[in-house]
Amino acid sequence: MLYEKIKSGMFVMAGPCVIENESVIMQIAETVKTISEELKFTYIFKSSFDKANRTSISSYRGPGLDEGLRLLQKIKDTFQLPIVTDIHEPYQADAAAEVADILQIPAFLCRQTDLLVAAAKTGKIINIKKAQFLDGNDMLYPVQKVEQSGNKQIILTERGSMFGPGRLVVDFTQIVDMKKIGYPVVMDVTHSTQRPGGGATSGGKPEYAPYIAKAAKAVGVDGFFFEVHPEPKEALSDGSNMVRLSEFKELLASTL
Repeated sequence: MLYEKIKSGMFVMAGPCVIENESVIMQIAETVKTISEELKFTYIFKSSFDKANRTSISSYRGPGLDEGLRLLQKIKDTFQLPIVTDIHEPYQADAAAEVADILQIPAFLCRQTDLLVAAAKTGKIINIKKAQFLDGNDMLYPVQKVEQSGNKQIILTERGSMFGPGRLVVDFTQIVDMKKIGYPVVMDVTHSTQRPGGGATSGGKPEYAPYIAKAAKAVGVDGFFFEVHPEPKEALSDGSNMVRLSEFKELLASTL
């Protein structure tokens, strides 16, 4: 089972921030699957069917629930890969669970009880991203909402903490604290390089990704989350903090 693999060995969630088109997601899935076979880690393909939390109303959000899930199913069938995707509203949980192996709760929504309960009741693995405004110890309470809904297949993800209005920093003791809750902890490397605010889209410093990844490994993180793209400057969401696909193998080889 996937959750047993997650608990027993290194795993990586990776893919584009949002589903752009079939060719891009297929290229990424195929490339990273090959890397995973060479470097011996469990690979979980990640992408979003809808980015409901974009800064600007004019920003690209994705293909939507139906078309997005169709494309994720194609990735799953073509490459025999498990899938993680995020949901933003409770009604999306059951539909997404028909395709996804892991339902992800976005950081800004990690305290939303109805969303956590709906996700938990699908029986899928739940990845709860720690909000930028929460302490790692406080992730116990979202965890309890999932547990008390009958689900103990949980992952917790660190993605940086706000340091003023326009910067994120990573306090690696948060990983240590979250591990004490008793579930696998993931380091979201690329979102932790973001520079939020200051315009219609977030900025980023992706050159810091290797350092954040290595530091997280040093404090005992269980898995990693990366957003990758063949051409980050052309990505329709979060391009400013993505890892270039052609550079991803080298980054992983030096980290795992």
